Amino acid sequence: MLFKPRQALALEPWVRSILTAAIYDLAQETPVTNAPNLSRRMARPVVFKREDLQPIFSFKIRGAYNRMLQLSPEQRLAGVIAASAGNHAQGVAIAAHHLNISSVVIMPKTTPTIKVDAVRRWGSQVELIGDTFDQAAEYALNLSNEKKLEFIHPYDDAHVIAGQGTVGMEIIRQCAQPPAAIFLPVGGGGLLAGVAAYVKYVRPDVKIIGVEPEEAASLQEALIADERIILKKLGIFVDGAAVRQIGKLPFEIARHWVDEVITVSNDEICAAIKDIFEDTRCIAEPAGALSVAGLKKYVKNNPQSTEEIHSTTQAPLLAVVSGANMNFDRLRYISERTELGEGREAIVAVSIPEKPGSFRAFCRALGKRNITEFNYRYSDEKEAHVYVGIQMSKRIIDLPEILKTLAIDYAVVDLTDNEIAKLHIRHLVGGRAAQLTNERVFRFEFPERPGALMDFLEALGEQWSITLFHYRNHGAAYGRVFVGFSIPNSEQKDVNQHFDKLGFEYWEETSNPAYQLFVR
Repeated sequence: MLFKPRQALALEPWVRSILTAAIYDLAQETPVTNAPNLSRRMARPVVFKREDLQPIFSFKIRGAYNRMLQLSPEQRLAGVIAASAGNHAQGVAIAAHHLNISSVVIMPKTTPTIKVDAVRRWGSQVELIGDTFDQAAEYALNLSNEKKLEFIHPYDDAHVIAGQGTVGMEIIRQCAQPPAAIFLPVGGGGLLAGVAAYVKYVRPDVKIIGVEPEEAASLQEALIADERIILKKLGIFVDGAAVRQIGKLPFEIARHWVDEVITVSNDEICAAIKDIFEDTRCIAEPAGALSVAGLKKYVKNNPQSTEEIHSTTQAPLLAVVSGANMNFDRLRYISERTELGEGREAIVAVSIPEKPGSFRAFCRALGKRNITEFNYRYSDEKEAHVYVGIQMSKRIIDLPEILKTLAIDYAVVDLTDNEIAKLHIRHLVGGRAAQLTNERVFRFEFPERPGALMDFLEALGEQWSITLFHYRNHGAAYGRVFVGFSIPNSEQKDVNQHFDKLGFEYWEETSNPAYQLFVR
């Protein structure tokens, strides 16, 4: 959403504070690096400002340290307290350690453990309070008053904003050609405000674009209302930007100097994490990838002319990769959602006849498209309902074509944007089939490659009816399939002999307790 700048807010004091921020004995000047893969896909130059390379893997060290350098001797002796969803906490902890100041950090219970452990390693006392930053901040402010500890605010503080503004100072100095636009993640707004203040003073032609999660768009809502509002609902997937209300000082700067605010979905953020990894081998946290998700959406909404695409002097788009404090166990969810966020996986429910050969005929209907997931469990003698994931290149072209092709022979329901299907149903397809009396189940492995599943089904043949089928393409070297067959008593002895001839590794799992308890 575009917002028109108001009457100019004086920037000279902010620029002076940014230029005099003496943070470089602890913080680092991070590089601006090319993003060749993303540049090729966007058809224009894209560069990253690599704040993930800071000692705490986040830009937050800049503002926290700059604020703590301003403490009086008495304040340093008493100690400090902070509230944070993670990265500011690390900034305060490392700064306190560096300055030999005692520190207490209040963090939400939902904070990733990688951030909690990092704060403790720097010697801070940590308390986990509430489920959101706002609950933790309220507790920290009360404790600050009670114990006379100086509260180090994560974003609504002039010295914190000035520290974050050094990111903008470095960008202008490091870029041989000033970027056409700088994309910045927005939580409380400190980074956005600091960079906007400096860049708009020295290069007012450079666009400043804030990027927020759809589930935590406090700045966009404030700009629409023309006042700071408190969000009634707050998503915490992007924990580093999960703030109910934009900061007062950041809002005053943003309403004058920010050109546009873009909101992005969780799936788009997951896709951006993959984009960053492919160009840097860095695994950004969700907040760290916000700017890239916003950049991609901006390019999509602002197509270029042919002349611009082929220009060799085109100004780059710059995204600040703001942090990389990712819990490893979140990668499974992020990987699962990435294909959806990029519009590269369709999910459909298809009804097919319950008879031998139906699976193979259905796969033939899909042609050479790569199947990412295939879930099926026998229900009745007439019809089978199959849950299928299908890889796409461009959703706007491929999805209508897929649905049109399948609708010729099958009843099809598009579940690509169905949250229940994406989050839950894909793991629940199946159940028991009590009426089956001669079912035997097997695991198969085969080398994973495009068309491998179709090759497997062709080799399997139509000798027995398939009663259960699960396949998921995990990006591994081998495809793994779990299959059930209805095998007449007279043919039981032929099963292993038949499978031995197929040339695939296989194991019978009919007596496996997991199958016996939950599926049989």
